[in-house]
Amino acid sequence: MPKLERQRLHDTVVEHIRNFIVEGVLAPGMKLNEREICETLGISRTPLREALKVLAAEGLIDIEPNRGASVSKLSETEIWEMFELLSGLEALSGELACERITPTEIADIKALHYAMITCREKNDLSNYYRYNQEIHDRINEAARNSALRQTYTSLNRRIKALRFRSNFDVAKWDKAIQEHEEMLKALDARDGKRLAEILRDHLIEKREAIMKGSIDHPVA
Repeated sequence: MPKLERQRLHDTVVEHIRNFIVEGVLAPGMKLNEREICETLGISRTPLREALKVLAAEGLIDIEPNRGASVSKLSETEIWEMFELLSGLEALSGELACERITPTEIADIKALHYAMITCREKNDLSNYYRYNQEIHDRINEAARNSALRQTYTSLNRRIKALRFRSNFDVAKWDKAIQEHEEMLKALDARDGKRLAEILRDHLIEKREAIMKGSIDHPVA
């Protein structure tokens, strides 16, 4: 990994650690080794500790006095409730987006979809997930509702790692691509009710896959 530049160091460190958490490099419950992270990113402990405070405020890590920082773990109840709420937020985003999205924004989402398919063909899960999440994010932005945007972004950050994990099954990659194709059709048709239904079911299916996995590998 290249050493980080001083410019925008704080934001960059936060984003790197977020990605480590999402992709499981830093697993739920893992105690963070500050020295190792500093060596990996080529930074001192001051910017790292500033970044950890931001991530703690986002609910991604826990900081305990005299015990340091560790990656947050969600209970099964928390997972269930967060996905239930997020499915509703995504459904509302879809309805509003169909009323307010521009042709240019739809074209951009289609481009992201094709990039996601290319990543699937290369078995590139990391970038597949990145494009997948960008599509959902663009739909949320197209809703043009700042309160919805803020709530969605905050909640989605807390469960991004779980959404990433739900794609480990290759069959689910392909099903997700089919569902995204249905999303694009609904956007083209400006069919808000249909898009809301797809988005809600999409999130509930992810929750079911995660909860099924948590039976064998408890989250908390």
